[in-house]
Amino acid sequence: MPQTIRILIADDHAVVREGLRSLISSEPGMQIVDEACDGVEAVLKARSLRPDVVLLDLVMPRKGGIEAIEEIKAENPDAHILVLTSFAEDDKVFPAIRKGAQGYLLKDSAPEDLLQAIRHVCRGETSLHPTIARKLIQEINQPSDLPPSADPLTEREVEVLRLVSRGLSNQEIADALVVSERTVRTHVSNILSKLHLANRTQAALYALKEGLSRLEDL
Repeated sequence: MPQTIRILIADDHAVVREGLRSLISSEPGMQIVDEACDGVEAVLKARSLRPDVVLLDLVMPRKGGIEAIEEIKAENPDAHILVLTSFAEDDKVFPAIRKGAQGYLLKDSAPEDLLQAIRHVCRGETSLHPTIARKLIQEINQPSDLPPSADPLTEREVEVLRLVSRGLSNQEIADALVVSERTVRTHVSNILSKLHLANRTQAALYALKEGLSRLEDL
């Protein structure tokens, strides 16, 4: 994780941006690099600034947050996106996660939870509001339309998946297993490929569904 986390705020309400700016700017190790008032600006500024974290609302003018997530991730697959919204409806939550958001918080979250979520997402970890986590559990308990994996996970890959589901970064997993960070990256890539999953958030939810982790670990 960088010494200073560079954050782009994207929200169409000036009062929300002001509140976020005040909170984040007072936190050591965090810096607001710019603000966007709609989805079009969010995509353009994410492209030009390459922030460490994009803090993104979902309902914005000109371009919605879900579309913005898709475009930002298409241009920069390593982009770290944290959704901060008032909406917990299924038609907002599931598409945002599927498009690549690594975190999803509601605007009634405590300030310290938001700051912690920014740190987690910056490290490539999952951060979900408890309400959202429960919704996603219900979703993954539905029959899957993904093709079954013809290549089962190895014992080591299952071990790595468990650690991913606990929110550990690649380096932390490497330290725990006494292997190189590059080896962990390879394992994670293989896990996602074998299970037909798009990102670590989906991997964490898969582990939850399969009983490899608990809700408290998300």
